[in-house]
Amino acid sequence: MTIACRKATEVDVDELVEMIQGYASQGIMLPRSREMVQQQLDSFVVAVDEGVLIGCGSLTKLGANLVEIRSLGVSEDYKGKGVGSKLVDCLLEEARDQNITKVMALTYEVRFFQKNGFTIVPKHIFPEKVWTDCMHCNKQYCCDEIAVLRELD
Repeated sequence: MTIACRKATEVDVDELVEMIQGYASQGIMLPRSREMVQQQLDSFVVAVDEGVLIGCGSLTKLGANLVEIRSLGVSEDYKGKGVGSKLVDCLLEEARDQNITKVMALTYEVRFFQKNGFTIVPKHIFPEKVWTDCMHCNKQYCCDEIAVLRELD
């Protein structure tokens, strides 16, 4: 197994959409249309094993010093093998490259994020997230995701 992370490219779009829709159909990730993925392609990274896409994630700027990890997913056969952590490391490096020191996520996988250096925080400390995305979510008033934050050096 040779897992590598890289920036997503146009050839990854269909597989990205398929992976995201798989998670969205389970109610654990927001759906993204093909058009949305194409428009935001430069924010995505992918994990590949011998050329096969096995994971993805994106980094979305919410404020001058805040980004969110979104659409983080790993193929079923690769769960528990460090692929998710590799993707998070790649996204954290991307945040550092942008001189951003606060990285947040809304998640059901709290232990995974804690293992990767994040701490649980109240959602209301991210008004940038609330005003850009949460207002359009059908779980706006009954959100059961947990907010996590990692501050970078």
